[in-house]
Amino acid sequence: MPNGQWYPSEWPDRIRALAVGELTPATPRRAATVLLLRDGTGGPSVHMLRRRTSMAFAGGAYAYPGGGVDPRDEHPVRWAGPSLESWAARLGVGSTQEAQAIVCAAVRETYEEAGVLLAGETADTVVGDTTGDAWEKDREALVARELSFSDFLDRRGLALRSDLLGAWARWITPEFEPRRYDTWFFVAALPAGQRTRNASSEADRTVWIRPAEAAAGYDRGELTMMPPTVSTLRGLTEFGSAAEALAAAAAQDMTPVLARARLEGDELILSWPGHDEFTKHIPSGADEGTGAPAAAAAESPAAAPAPAEDPAPAPAEAPASDARRSASDRGGDER
Repeated sequence: MPNGQWYPSEWPDRIRALAVGELTPATPRRAATVLLLRDGTGGPSVHMLRRRTSMAFAGGAYAYPGGGVDPRDEHPVRWAGPSLESWAARLGVGSTQEAQAIVCAAVRETYEEAGVLLAGETADTVVGDTTGDAWEKDREALVARELSFSDFLDRRGLALRSDLLGAWARWITPEFEPRRYDTWFFVAALPAGQRTRNASSEADRTVWIRPAEAAAGYDRGELTMMPPTVSTLRGLTEFGSAAEALAAAAAQDMTPVLARARLEGDELILSWPGHDEFTKHIPSGADEGTGAPAAAAAESPAAAPAPAEDPAPAPAEAPASDARRSASDRGGDER
């Protein structure tokens, strides 16, 4: 039975073009995505969203809240938690400004797409409620890039709680993809008093689901996902609580994962180092599209009106209206 691996039908041609030097790889954009966890009976659940089937990038795939780094994410903010030097070392980047931008993007995108804010008035408090017209006005201004995240935090007298995040993985979109992202994955626990909601315009559904259940849905071919999503879900299945997962984050390997494509005789082989389950063997001349409503190109968990807190996800539905901003504007879709 085929699984739900997202694999667009145009990939073989692009891979062949790259192999013979006819395709120049695009430079990846920095991005961040967050695996938001909450405890329940039998262990933690993770917040996922399903990208609208009308999206030009991974339409119909389940992912996590996330998106591209805004250059203004480097603007100074009140900071709580590990130092920027510590974050730069953990994320494998060369400057504290870059480290801040990535962490800020993770927190900002989680607020923009799920309505959850990892910030507080002090270094040991967290906002308890982000509902209401004033909060929504600010969130919409962030989404529209009319308001920078630093100005948002300053206006509300908040510090970014970087200690509530744990860096989990890093994946880079394959070189043959036209839209490429260098994406850092984080884990975080849903703060007390806050709740997720269908806040994004890029998805048609959100759901809380046990990681093992989501992975099983992928294995059955019922849920479409990209390799980074499946890999991170499998990595969470061993933990009995959100706190356990966060405690384990420091030990996770942050070596970037980048797909490799090669031609061997009459066969094209696509693989992700260290992740053999995603390897594909494609006969020369074949156009193999599997596991997805291949709406377009190749990592970041977005959400809109249809059931805000469903008990479990389902296969992709008919396309809804287009998002206010395209995936290429938001970025970070290696989720």
